[in-house]
Amino acid sequence: MSGPEARAESRLGARIGAGAGTALALGLLLLAVAVAFGVGRFPVGLGEVAQVLLAKLTGRPAAVPPAVEAVVMQIRGPRILAAILIGAALSVAGAAFQGLFRNPLVSPDILGASSGAAFGAVLGIWLSLGVLAIEALAFAGGLAAVAAVYLVGATLARRDPVLVLVLAGVVIGSLLGAGVGLVKYLADPYNQLPAMTFWLLGSLSATHALDLAALALPVVLGTAVLLLLRWRLDALSLPEEEARALGLATGPLRLAIVAAATLVTAASVAAAGIVGWVGLVVPHLARFLVGPGFARLIPTAALLGAGYLLVIDTLARTIAPVEVPLGILTAVVGTPVFLWLLAGAERDWQ
Repeated sequence: MSGPEARAESRLGARIGAGAGTALALGLLLLAVAVAFGVGRFPVGLGEVAQVLLAKLTGRPAAVPPAVEAVVMQIRGPRILAAILIGAALSVAGAAFQGLFRNPLVSPDILGASSGAAFGAVLGIWLSLGVLAIEALAFAGGLAAVAAVYLVGATLARRDPVLVLVLAGVVIGSLLGAGVGLVKYLADPYNQLPAMTFWLLGSLSATHALDLAALALPVVLGTAVLLLLRWRLDALSLPEEEARALGLATGPLRLAIVAAATLVTAASVAAAGIVGWVGLVVPHLARFLVGPGFARLIPTAALLGAGYLLVIDTLARTIAPVEVPLGILTAVVGTPVFLWLLAGAERDWQ
């Protein structure tokens, strides 16, 4: 680890112990889960939630009204799990991309995954496909966009592959954004266009238990890969020549990290639409708590991101008579938080 980075980690770690930071993130997540289960248009007590969950674990009938069991298991339970998975996935992907590209302003959509998923989704809506087909197209679109970016980067890269990847991501993302605009222009303004607009703003209102399997598999797989590569991510934060001098095969390693982060990003966008700011803001919060070392940063970012998006989703369904899109709330909340972090950031963070 370089001198400036080591000093930055030392100062950040001095603010709060690494173990205490991770424990704090876990505590906030558990508190967010308890609040999310309890609040809403149909209030549910924590005791009733505990009875329902215990009954499901033991196989016995729950001593609560059927309406309470339906709210916990069929409505709020799947939505809470989806928020946890998506928040953790976007945060881990953001932390990985920020380290890989050595840039604290990078977010999970830097390589066009969100733009590709958006194009696939609006195309599916325009073709009047079913919900599962739309999500599948969004997932495939995100993966295809990043594959195109990586192909362009591998073809054109000579001396600075990281810079070429970022520039290729900007270009491909702009092209796909134009494609989204074209499909919206051609869509039926009374039925299809409102559905496209609502999807692009992000929401978990349509989440069901069956959706969790399709979401959980890629998120768990991609997150597990990033966790396994957490030590090598520290080395990739160094300049290219120094990383190679340590014996790392930087090309295949970079490809594995990009693939894992893209997998979780595409799955998240396919399930919830465009949810911005999570992958940008939460890694900074996690770094503030435990420092830049990825062995601690990745798990803490996952816990913080899960709790953060769960709080945002709880606000989205409770603060107004109609549900507020997630993308709006993440921007409203994320902007001041990011400005606060920026004001107190260490100047020599790597």
